Amino acid sequence: MPSKKNKRKRPERPTIHPKNKYSDNPPDFSLLASLYPSLKPFVLYSRDGRPRIDWTDFNSTRELTRVLLLHDHGLNWWIPDGQLCPTVPNRSNYIHWVEDLLSSDIIPKNSNNGDIVRGFDIGTGANCIYPLLGASLLGWNFVGSDVTDVALEWAEKNVKGNQQISELIEIRKVTDCQGAISIQDSNCGESVNCENKMDGNVTVVEEVELLPSSSFDPPLDMNKKYSGPPLLLGVVRDGEKFDFCMCNPPFFETMEEAGLNPKTSCGGTPEEMVCPGGEKAFITRIIEDSVVLKESFRWFTSMVGRKVNLKFLTSKLREVGVTIVKTTEFVQGQTCRWGLAWSFVPPVRKIISLLVPEKSSLSFTLEGLQRQFSAFHVLQSVESFFCTGGASCKLNASSFVVDITASNDQCKAFLRDEAKPPNGAATCNTLEASHSSSHLHLPLNNLSFRVSVFQQIPGTLLVKASLQHRDGPVPGVFSLIIQQLEKILRCKFCREKTTRN
Repeated sequence: MPSKKNKRKRPERPTIHPKNKYSDNPPDFSLLASLYPSLKPFVLYSRDGRPRIDWTDFNSTRELTRVLLLHDHGLNWWIPDGQLCPTVPNRSNYIHWVEDLLSSDIIPKNSNNGDIVRGFDIGTGANCIYPLLGASLLGWNFVGSDVTDVALEWAEKNVKGNQQISELIEIRKVTDCQGAISIQDSNCGESVNCENKMDGNVTVVEEVELLPSSSFDPPLDMNKKYSGPPLLLGVVRDGEKFDFCMCNPPFFETMEEAGLNPKTSCGGTPEEMVCPGGEKAFITRIIEDSVVLKESFRWFTSMVGRKVNLKFLTSKLREVGVTIVKTTEFVQGQTCRWGLAWSFVPPVRKIISLLVPEKSSLSFTLEGLQRQFSAFHVLQSVESFFCTGGASCKLNASSFVVDITASNDQCKAFLRDEAKPPNGAATCNTLEASHSSSHLHLPLNNLSFRVSVFQQIPGTLLVKASLQHRDGPVPGVFSLIIQQLEKILRCKFCREKTTRN
């Protein structure tokens, strides 16, 4: 009889991004010390002979970063005492995650600039790490912004010290006089540790979408709204276009809070580490700026230091009407960071691959709901849509769900457009006939799923569809049927502006 311990399998640790230079070859401190004598005094050895770095020593972490950038990336780099010292594997993961976003077909690619990719680094710092890595690894163009003279001076030095990529990077000074810019002023509109342990345990998990909460988070405290220098508004120039922005925000509200981890010393000035309201206020300002600059960027992204803030920030994003939100997790040693990305670009309608296993749960939002309609009206139309096609439906008005069971023939009817749309949606275009049942593997048994309707913010509903039997996913069919439903509901209930291409 197997022991109880064997039954409890630990979940697998997330793995480093496969494109990261350190995914297969973590830094070898002993080898690096033999190649670069300046690092040798900072490499210590444990009793079992394993080399290690003293993470509480700023000089040690700075020298290691310098050596890694030179050895693995061919970059000359330095920062003065006290400036924030980045960890190379973690920053590389962020770069490659952005690369994944840009190369995906979630939103249309920018055809105006050809293969040129242009990024904006908010608060690039003296280390200028993201422009340096993005330019050297991927040939991206960058604008890096900052406000302090020291940061601007050393960022320029780090760029000019690498002539092979210096023409790809612009360092832009931010003036503090426009710090109060907001949407209202415009005409348009759980870890607190410093990063540690560069021992190859740098990891990133696949992006996940966070479902909105059914209850609302309280608004950001009025006394903790961001009131510092401009972030995007007032820095991005008229007519400029970028593929993305990225940022390491100030994670903390005070320097005392920033220094709570005695096991690391990554340096950092108050301008880099703290602001009133911390990262929550800082990223909220980026979100507010993005509403005004939605036409200037394909993707807006930021690193997040505390998982608890993701819930508030994703709710804020849906409140301002973004089309898509993506998150990911970066793990390095005992420290977790999260990546948050959003876009206002309408997503591309993707063709379901027959080789990709079907997701058991799908969701979409109905934004711009006309005032005369409620969640219950939408629920009734869901029931009507499937009943018209002959499916068995059971509506539960108290929990706002409809349970649907459709036979093989009824699935064919939906996909062949034999199921007539509910009243009021007759003018909607249905899915293309080329994705008919003859090209799909239909379920051997009945297809059973539940459709739930959730009230989010006024004028916005979340519609979620979940397969009831997850042991036998149906490639393509479930997704195509839900896409059909989404199109019908949008046409019937949403204002015209939410259905534009």
